[in-house]
Amino acid sequence: MCNLPKIEDERLIIGSDTSDDAAVYKLNDEIALVQTVDFFTPVVDDPYIFGQVAAANSLSDVYAMGGKPLMAMNIVCFPECLELEVLKQILKGGADKAVEAGALLIGGHSVKDEEPKYGLSVTGIVHPEKVLANNTAKVGDYLILTKPLGLGILNTAIKADIASKEQYDMAVKTMVTLNKYAFEALDGLNISSCTDITGFGFLGHAYEMAKGSDVSLEIYSDRIPIIEGAREFAGSGIIPMGMYSNKNYVEDDVEVDEDIEEVIEDLLYDPQTSGGLLVAIDENDVEKALERLSANTDNEFAVVGKVISKEDEAIYIKK
Repeated sequence: MCNLPKIEDERLIIGSDTSDDAAVYKLNDEIALVQTVDFFTPVVDDPYIFGQVAAANSLSDVYAMGGKPLMAMNIVCFPECLELEVLKQILKGGADKAVEAGALLIGGHSVKDEEPKYGLSVTGIVHPEKVLANNTAKVGDYLILTKPLGLGILNTAIKADIASKEQYDMAVKTMVTLNKYAFEALDGLNISSCTDITGFGFLGHAYEMAKGSDVSLEIYSDRIPIIEGAREFAGSGIIPMGMYSNKNYVEDDVEVDEDIEEVIEDLLYDPQTSGGLLVAIDENDVEKALERLSANTDNEFAVVGKVISKEDEAIYIKK
C-alpha cells in the first residue's frame, strides 16, 4: 500500500507501481521470471504447521501472477530462548510445502530476533504473454474467490483459545492448501486479472484490482464463502486489529447497501493468511471454471461479483 518509484525498464513487465503480488521480469520471448518475498510471525502454536502456512502464503504470489514456482529460499528470524527443535519443525513445514509446489528449497538466511518469523523468497517462471496481473480486469468479467474468508477472525479466536478443534482444523486446512490447485484448475481459461487475498483483506485486494484496472466491482455479499465459525466470532467482537486498518484504507471508495449486516463488512475487510485467489474471468468460462474447481480443490469457492464500468466508487457491496 506504499508507493515506490516506478522503474523504467522495458524488460520489467510488472514492477512496484501497481501494488501487484510479485515482480515479473522478461528474460526472452518464452520466459519471464516471477519474484516475490513474504514472511510473518506465527499464526498457530504448532511450529510445523506454521512453517507450512508461511510457505503456502509465500508461494501463493507466484500462482497469482500465472506462474510456476521454481526455487525458494528461507527467511528466518528466531529467538535464542527457543529450542532449535522448534526451528527445525518450522523449516520442515516450509520444505514440505515447497516440495508439494514442485519448487527447490535452496537455503536461505537467518537472524536473531525476539520473536520468530518465517517465510520464503520465491522465484518462478511464466510465459511473458500469459502473465496475470491485478490491474487488467475487463468490464463484463465475473469474479471467482477460491477460498472462504474469515481466517483472520478465526485465527484471533484460536489465539484466544475459544475456537473449537473442528474450527482450528478447518482454519489450518484452508491456510496450508496451496493455491496451486485452484491455479491448475483454471489454467487455459480466459482470465483477465488475478490477485491473492492476504493481509489487506478481500476488499483491500479487490480495491487494488478495481483501481488499477480503471473499473468498478460489484460484490454480492450473500455469495461470499465464509469459513465456519468466523461469522459468529465476528458478531461477538472477535476481530483482528488489521481489519480496522484495512477498513480505514478502503472504506471511502466502497459503497455498501444499507441492509447488509456489519458483520459481513467486517469479514470483507478481515486480513487473511494464505487466502485464496480472486480471479476476473470471462463470463463464457465461468461454468467451466466452477466445474474444474469442484474437481480439483476441497476449498469452498464461489462467484462473488462482477466487473462493471467505472462509476463513482471503486466497489459496490450488494445484497
